[in-house]
Amino acid sequence: MAKLVIKSDVDAIKSINRTIRIKPECFDKLMELAEKHNISFNKVVTQCLDYALENLEE
Repeated sequence: MAKLVIKSDVDAIKSINRTIRIKPECFDKLMELAEKHNISFNKVVTQCLDYALENLEE
């Protein structure tokens, strides 16, 4: 399986607002990635979710 690569040139997307709960350790790691790649927390989460869904074994 290919590794997830965080892209900093992601365009804005149409979105839906939804509140979710994230473990503090996961939140910290996602924030680190956002800061490292100079993109928003939301864009990192969206890329992670897209990757997970594309690579989901059913």
